[in-house]
Amino acid sequence: MPLYEHVMIARQDLSNAQAEGLIEHFATILADNGGKLVDSEYWGLKTMAYKINKNRKGHYAFMRTDAPAPAVQEMERLMRLHDDVMRVLTVKVDKHEEGPSVMMQKREERGDRRPRR
Repeated sequence: MPLYEHVMIARQDLSNAQAEGLIEHFATILADNGGKLVDSEYWGLKTMAYKINKNRKGHYAFMRTDAPAPAVQEMERLMRLHDDVMRVLTVKVDKHEEGPSVMMQKREERGDRRPRR
């Protein structure tokens, strides 16, 4: 089955438990349609670059899935209809990276950056 990565932004007035509950909710939708949630990460409440629906902050969540295309389309459709979800990004990938995502790694582990001028 194809591999996907999803990033979801939920409203800022949700609690952390409710935001993590959204991940479980959409994982069950995938499972009902023949897919599975490989890994998920809750990135926390972060400040956004611009306002979305009068919100300055949002709960970010990251999911790695292994699901057929119709299951992903149904999950995306329900995400867009859900009142608590503000934005969704889905990317098809060739393989999932091992370990935590870049957002969850410590600054020292991310690799070298070029020196400042």
